[in-house]
Amino acid sequence: MAHLIDNEVFLAFSTYATIVILKMMLMAPMTGFFRLKNKAFSNQEDLWLAKHPEEKKKMMRPDDQVERVRRCHQNDLENIIPFIVIGLLYALTGPDLATAVLHFRVFVVSRICHTVSYVLALPQPSRALSWVTGMFATFSMAYKVLSPLHL
Repeated sequence: MAHLIDNEVFLAFSTYATIVILKMMLMAPMTGFFRLKNKAFSNQEDLWLAKHPEEKKKMMRPDDQVERVRRCHQNDLENIIPFIVIGLLYALTGPDLATAVLHFRVFVVSRICHTVSYVLALPQPSRALSWVTGMFATFSMAYKVLSPLHL
């Protein structure tokens, strides 16, 4: 275990993995912010702000901004979890530090760009390009993990 903790690739992976996990965790408070800002809730118990039944009915509705942030969060779950698993396995293969850091940085920057383009509704292909870039980094690491197996 001490060998792993002293490994520069593992330390770099730990840093970049923590960054994207924190970015993903911030999506939940962002969803809550937009729910409060736009007064758009999906659960009855969240309507404590409303005083009258008519007001409660108006607040029980979907909202485009809330749903956009929720979809972005869902996309994070679909992409960051595989990055964490594959990135850890990749770090254990003993890759060159510069190559590994490049993979990690490309993924992190792509996820940040993806979030910005999704939440701000920037025109395509901004979101698609950032998504593809992150997927490419993850698949590249997966290839490195699988390549010694000669499948």
